[in-house]
Amino acid sequence: MNVICFGDSNTYGYDPRGYFGGRYDTDSRWVDILSAETGWRISNMGQNGREIPSAVPILPADTDLLIVMLGTNDLLQGRSPEQAAEKLERFLSSVSMDRNKILLIAPPPVTTGAWVPSQQLIDDSCIFARLCQDLAEQLTIRFIDAGKWNISLAYDGVHFTEQGHKTFAAGLLEELK
Repeated sequence: MNVICFGDSNTYGYDPRGYFGGRYDTDSRWVDILSAETGWRISNMGQNGREIPSAVPILPADTDLLIVMLGTNDLLQGRSPEQAAEKLERFLSSVSMDRNKILLIAPPPVTTGAWVPSQQLIDDSCIFARLCQDLAEQLTIRFIDAGKWNISLAYDGVHFTEQGHKTFAAGLLEELK
C-alpha cells in the first residue's frame, strides 16, 4: 500500500528541543511507526511551518491513501477556525483522488505553552477540529479527531513529544484497522 502523509511539523517529526528544526529519531515519529507496524510504503510530506496550501502538490497516481493533517499553523498565524476550514475545504476539494482514499485528521488541540499564550488559541483549535469533522462529512471523506487520543505536547503547547508521537501512531493504527 502506498500512503502519503501530508502535514506540518508534527507530521515531519519536528523535535522542539532543538532550535534549528531537528527531528525525532525514526522510532519516535508517528509516520515511521505507522510504516514499521503496517509494512506500507509511506512518503512523509510533513514540513515545518506548513500552512494549508492553496494548491495540491502532484501526487503519485498509485497513491492508495492520502492522510492530511493541517491547520495548526494557520491558527497560530492569526486565522480564525472558520478561515482555516475554508482554506482546507478549497485544498481538499482540489485533490484529484477518489474520496475514499483521503483521510482528514483534525490536529489535537494546542495547550498553554511558549507558542500558545492565550485561551483563545486553545478554543480555536477545538472549534477547528469540529469544523474539520463537518468538512469531512460534507466532502464524504474519512475523518479522525486526534484530539480524542490525549497526545502529550511539548513545552511550546504545539509539538508532539516523543511519547505523543507514539500515542498518535497507536490511535491511528487502531482507527485504520
